[in-house]
Amino acid sequence: MLYRTIPKTGEKLSILGFGCMRLQETDGHIDEEQATRQLRYAIDHGVNYVDTAWSYHMGESEPFLGRALSDGYREKVRLATKMPSWLVTRREDMDWFLDAQLEKLQTDHIDYYLIHVLDSTEKLARLEACGMTAFLNEAKKSGKIVNAGFSFHGPAEDFAPIVDAYPWEFCQIQYNILDEQNQAGTKGLKYAAEKGLGVIIMEPLRGGNLTDPVPPAIAKIWDNSPVQRTPAEWALRWVWNHPEVTVVLSGMNREEHIQENIRTAHEAHPDSLSDTELTVIKMATEKYRELMKVGCTGCQYCMPCPSDVDIPLCFELYNNKYMFKNPDAEMFYVVRLSGALTNGPEQFASQCVQCMECVEKCPQHIDIHALLEMIADEMEGEGFEERIQMARDMFAE
Repeated sequence: MLYRTIPKTGEKLSILGFGCMRLQETDGHIDEEQATRQLRYAIDHGVNYVDTAWSYHMGESEPFLGRALSDGYREKVRLATKMPSWLVTRREDMDWFLDAQLEKLQTDHIDYYLIHVLDSTEKLARLEACGMTAFLNEAKKSGKIVNAGFSFHGPAEDFAPIVDAYPWEFCQIQYNILDEQNQAGTKGLKYAAEKGLGVIIMEPLRGGNLTDPVPPAIAKIWDNSPVQRTPAEWALRWVWNHPEVTVVLSGMNREEHIQENIRTAHEAHPDSLSDTELTVIKMATEKYRELMKVGCTGCQYCMPCPSDVDIPLCFELYNNKYMFKNPDAEMFYVVRLSGALTNGPEQFASQCVQCMECVEKCPQHIDIHALLEMIADEMEGEGFEERIQMARDMFAE
């Protein structure tokens, strides 16, 4: 495992971090036995940075980690979690959340504590008015948190002012082959590094959309490369190629993915990709941008929807229609969203009532209601009711 250094502290972190937003689930809850085994395997093989948040897995992630990091594993890692900024209305809220998180995580300190989704100067001003600076200073002085940082999903122009607003030790940004100019982007990455911040990368695989499954047109580019790597290796190596990057988070929930990522993290030195390799990646990036219709990462922040729309799945199925040229896309859409497979409620795009709750929550700032209307028009056209009945008949008990 390779390690990189947080500039302000000199602390060495594994370049691969274990992200706990997409842990394996069974019946809608974290599969603790499997997730614990996977997490400990990663730690045993050199991973020393573990990331979670108040909201992950509907609040189950932090208590799970408190249990999973027992038996001496807590001492082997640097633990990161996040204050849910959208729930804070006063200074007392910040203290309450931190104390509750310490209890859930069964620890007396958080190594890397982030203000979650600090993505605009307006939100920064609101949190400052609530006493954010005093909270962070006092929490650090008391030892409850060691390093202070923030996660960012906002517009590029708001990133530098937030970096400059507090003597942060680190920040967390979305960065991958499709997001060089999106959100903080390459410019923000370099700015944070110039200011001495460690930079933690989230969504390096765009929520898995860069790896599973791979559109045929993209697979052809990878297959024709003189250097052979898996799609995940290509995407991760591209991020790690940037010397400004400290840690790359991966939401690993399958053993083979964990093993592959650890193997890649043993050799992904900065500035190690050749011009030929970078050209191959550029070709794949351009093809992805040509094929994808919606820039959703599947982070689930927009959920639950009051009208039961499965927003990320609507976007995934719509993207898949164009990436894979699937002639049965409309039928797959109905099967997945009709409730036929789960005996659950219908979750179609057309159920959107434009309440706008999801738009306010989306870290990608996607125009969700407009896209859902377009998806409904395109995927729920002629024969829609017949396809619903067919799906129900197909999966009837």
